[in-house]
Amino acid sequence: MNLAKTSELEKKARELLSERGVSIDNIAELVYYLQSAYHDELTMDLCRENVEKVLTKREVQNAIITGIQLDILAEKKQLDEPLQEIIEKDEGLYGVDEIVAFSIINVYGSIGFTNYGYIDKQKPGILKKLNDKSSGECHTFLDDIVGAIAAAASSRLAHTYEELAEDDE
Repeated sequence: MNLAKTSELEKKARELLSERGVSIDNIAELVYYLQSAYHDELTMDLCRENVEKVLTKREVQNAIITGIQLDILAEKKQLDEPLQEIIEKDEGLYGVDEIVAFSIINVYGSIGFTNYGYIDKQKPGILKKLNDKSSGECHTFLDDIVGAIAAAASSRLAHTYEELAEDDE
């Protein structure tokens, strides 16, 4: 594996998130939202650490750059119909945006599906902003990607806590 290419891919994925108005802290806040009820000692630093770990995964980086590029093309009206209208309107029955998100969720196990489904329905924090269609920006893929990163980081966190609890027994 070529580490230079991997680090360039990660750099590009992080750059795209930032350009689209999503920070590591935004995602960490979602992790905190998902996990604070289960972990009394949870800190934002721990949430950030888990988001950072998720972002090092190549599958996650690929999903980020693919989804964001499709959103950007839709904003510029550069997709062929009917795909242009489907992505631009974020049609409920499209589902491909969720499939891209599932590739992120799968990285840390099935608990991520529950976290993702919950956060996708609640739309707290940055997800509310990304779902606001009045801005003229298209975030059909990005909102699902951000929710999936938070769900995967939450899953990673849950597994880490479980392993620590088992070690204490």
